[in-house]
Amino acid sequence: MKVISYNLRKHRAVGELVHLVERHGADVLCLQEADTSDIPDEISGLRLADSTQRNRLGLAVYYRENTYRAVDVRALALKKSLHDRVLKPAEERLLGVRLHDIDENTDLIVASFHAAPLTALNSLRRHQIRTALGELQQLGEGLPALMVGDYNYPVFKERLGQHIREQGYELNLSDSRTYTRYRFFRGHYDFATSVGFEIDRVRTLPQGLSDHLPILVTAHPAAGVRRVIEIADPEAAAAGGKTGAA
Repeated sequence: MKVISYNLRKHRAVGELVHLVERHGADVLCLQEADTSDIPDEISGLRLADSTQRNRLGLAVYYRENTYRAVDVRALALKKSLHDRVLKPAEERLLGVRLHDIDENTDLIVASFHAAPLTALNSLRRHQIRTALGELQQLGEGLPALMVGDYNYPVFKERLGQHIREQGYELNLSDSRTYTRYRFFRGHYDFATSVGFEIDRVRTLPQGLSDHLPILVTAHPAAGVRRVIEIADPEAAAAGGKTGAA
């Protein structure tokens, strides 16, 4: 599975999406800072699963519709920073989608995430990340989950990684920095956190009109992930499980 995450910088880079999807063969596309009133329902074979509606600049998730089927969607507002309270740029900072892999008959979770800006404390962003990862399990406990996006966490990433591992997730950085607008703040901002996935590679893609560089995550569910079994007759299956109970 190939997942692209891209912060569009106030929707400026929206015109690059068709090229990105086609050039890199993306199966899932996760956006941040998108004008969700001005995005298409389909991008080169990817179908819009959903987008946030209460944000001035929102989140969106697309999936390849000949490979996956959208089962459930969850958008969530997280603990607010002062920046959020005053300027109100983002009400919902997490958009998670449960997808059904048609060929493999398995379900998985992908999510687009956008943490509070650098004016907030790292402790607030850690709280947002911790809450977001916990909420994703509401889409399917025990399913493989991959959350990508703009974490706004350029320093002390080792401590962040420790907190994420304590929740049972892994933190993966890309092979080069993903933010270049200000010299002092250049670095890795766009991450991938996952559970139940084998992350093959996280690659930073060439810069476009955004101050963020898109990242491409190549991953596959780890061996032994839970398979979704279709039961034609649930009542009969339940009765069969009671054999010997008289």
